[in-house]
Amino acid sequence: SLTALKILLMAVSGIALVAICNVNRAHFGTIEGVPYIILIVLIVLVACTVLLQRTRFGRYVYAIGGNAEAARRAGVSLPSIRTWCFVLSAVISGIAGVLFASWQVSLTTNIIKASNNYVLLAVAAAVIGGTSLFGGRGKTIHGVLGGLVIGAIYNGLYLLGVQSQWIDVVVAAVLLAAALIDVLSRRSAQGQA
Repeated sequence: SLTALKILLMAVSGIALVAICNVNRAHFGTIEGVPYIILIVLIVLVACTVLLQRTRFGRYVYAIGGNAEAARRAGVSLPSIRTWCFVLSAVISGIAGVLFASWQVSLTTNIIKASNNYVLLAVAAAVIGGTSLFGGRGKTIHGVLGGLVIGAIYNGLYLLGVQSQWIDVVVAAVLLAAALIDVLSRRSAQGQA
């Protein structure tokens, strides 16, 4: 019944997303339909979720993140797994870079300098989504949900007319609160063990 409920919830969410995207979003002309970026993000999300939660490689990644020494003693090849993690991170970053470039239409040095802020936002999205800063805990979908929270904060404050530097302050405060919650939950878990 839980699986059926999840499938139903995902179907309703998908129908709502398509319905919202089919509304004309342009002031002049027509912009409607589901953007191709949503499809690409969903494909990467499903691939990463399957890789991390349904394979031996994913269990090794979580084991190394939780306690690298214990994973090494259990027979996990740390250099090999870490190398493949960096390779997969580079591939996903490359996909994100292509999507970012297509969104910007062209790239200049000013845009590349401004895009450095996105690194902080990516870390903030992961932490707000529940990924531990200390490793060994977190899911791909939580990072996407954290990104949606960051986007909602940015868009909401922008629509309220808040200046951009104060929007950054609010996002930083949310990131600090999420990091503090992560540290406190780690301490309480260690105190109970």
